[in-house]
Amino acid sequence: MTTFETVEAAAAAARDFDLKRLPADFIEDPYRYFQALRDHDPVHRMPDGSYIITRYDDCETLYKDAKTYSSDKKIEFHPKFGDSPLFEHHTTSLVFSDPPLHTHVRRAIAGALSPRAIAEMEIGLVELVDRLLNQLERKGQETGQVDLIEDFASAIPIEIIGNLLGVPHDERDPLRGWSLAILGALEPVLTDAQVKSGNDAVRDFLAYLKILTDDRRRNPGDPNKDVLTRLINGEHDGRKLTETELLQNCIFILNAGHETTTNLIGNGLYTLLQWPDEKARLLADPSLMRSAVEEVLRFESSNQLGNRRVVADTMLGGVSMKEGDLITIAIAAANRDPKYFPDPDRFDVGRSPNRHLAFASGIHVCAGMNVARLEGRIALERFLARFPDYHLAGAPVRSPRARFRGFISLPAVME
Repeated sequence: MTTFETVEAAAAAARDFDLKRLPADFIEDPYRYFQALRDHDPVHRMPDGSYIITRYDDCETLYKDAKTYSSDKKIEFHPKFGDSPLFEHHTTSLVFSDPPLHTHVRRAIAGALSPRAIAEMEIGLVELVDRLLNQLERKGQETGQVDLIEDFASAIPIEIIGNLLGVPHDERDPLRGWSLAILGALEPVLTDAQVKSGNDAVRDFLAYLKILTDDRRRNPGDPNKDVLTRLINGEHDGRKLTETELLQNCIFILNAGHETTTNLIGNGLYTLLQWPDEKARLLADPSLMRSAVEEVLRFESSNQLGNRRVVADTMLGGVSMKEGDLITIAIAAANRDPKYFPDPDRFDVGRSPNRHLAFASGIHVCAGMNVARLEGRIALERFLARFPDYHLAGAPVRSPRARFRGFISLPAVME
């Protein structure tokens, strides 16, 4: 992380910060801006009247109080999306809903992600990762280099989520493209082309899911493992999900587990190369892998930003908030708050304690966090054991998104 040359420059950067007009170097290095905000204006009001919060304590306070801070996005997203497929999706999914819908969907998903179910995933995940590593080796021998995102990191969550929903293997090709287009519409500023792409992806995905769910009703899966069967049959207070709620939350499951886990694996492989002493430490002591995954989640949070709406007048971080105020939660800033993370800009594979907020907190803590942890651990563990001397073969291409941090491409040589 670079720093501002003077305190005055940092204070000015905090004062002028606007998510809708990001500095040119923000995507490459957002952390100096987050530090400036944390130090000089931790509850910062942006030009559109919304706030961004950057201190760990304030983010945790917000996460723990779901009655004062709502996740429902109907008011916020209607001006952005209008009456469109994107609006329907992003206001029906688990992450952007409040109880009772949130409670109903979460219970159905969590039931299929029990500790036993996750433990049973490990054997199949190891086989998947080893198969991908074999393919990497062959491609490297044939072409001289591979892409760690396209050829490895992105393939893992697609297979895991495809298995959870029971999507046939020969029907999984469009899933990544749909997910990227739908999640891309969550950026602070959108082009008309991005909106069209997102709406088209929702329509196409819904059409596919309608066929899939109709088939699953005729041929139910094992409810202990099959998330789609659980969502179809699950009841909460005598109520089942509507067809719209069912289909939209199937899309959510793909979106929630796809790009963030791809980024976890890709960010991990990249960050280890930037910190060779920590990479050597991990290779010398593989028992550090679990804490290393947590440190990747903290140091380069896959999901950098979250959002809430104030539904009752309150105080947050010493600032008066009014009903209707919109708040952006800078997860990545909280995860580098020196109050909780000593030397926060140092990557430390053995860091402990490490109570990061990469999976949020409170009732909206990520339902699939232990699946993501498993995927990250197995992917990095097996990769490093097989290719301990891998290195980049060209300039990485970083995703241009502010909300999600990761790479489009990581060209590498396998050794």
